[in-house]
Amino acid sequence: MVEMNEAANILNNSTEKSLIIIDELGRGTSTYDGISIAWSCLEYIAGDPRHCRCLFATHFFELIELEEKFPNIKNFNAAVKEWQGKLHFLHKIEKGPADRSYGIHVAELAGIPPSAVARAREIMKELENKHIRTDKTSAAPQLSFFDDGRYEGIIKKIKNADTDNMKPVAALTLLDEMKTELGLPEKDGHGGKTEK
Repeated sequence: MVEMNEAANILNNSTEKSLIIIDELGRGTSTYDGISIAWSCLEYIAGDPRHCRCLFATHFFELIELEEKFPNIKNFNAAVKEWQGKLHFLHKIEKGPADRSYGIHVAELAGIPPSAVARAREIMKELENKHIRTDKTSAAPQLSFFDDGRYEGIIKKIKNADTDNMKPVAALTLLDEMKTELGLPEKDGHGGKTEK
């Protein structure tokens, strides 16, 4: 409630001379609530005819796409470099979104016990393997599905598919091949799923 009171005060009382600084709006609630609140408030500020200036820091990677919808929104990130398993802050701001989140590295730097850090890495791998994305702090930006190399063969098939001239049977065959490569279960003749 304190955060929402402060956000309401900012949105209702800013002027064209205001400099708004918002850090991690929506952190104190569920992931979807938080993203929705942060997204709508950022859209409100960007579309507000008062045209105030705003620095809006967020861990919600979903918000980076707002740069494409609003010409007055620009993405920036704090530059970091990972070297020999260690995270180094470069004390530099760069244009564009962050390539991924470094939350577990920061937890390690802050002194979280090594066993808890190791367990956090295990949990993150489990969640990524199950494609469960509780929030973007443990996942790369939206294109991560294509960036990690695991799906290179499927992407190549999609790019090379002549969809303009493809017959329906060929399209279904292609889909089956891609499902097999992804390890997805096949449906039986009755609409149920069978494991391979």
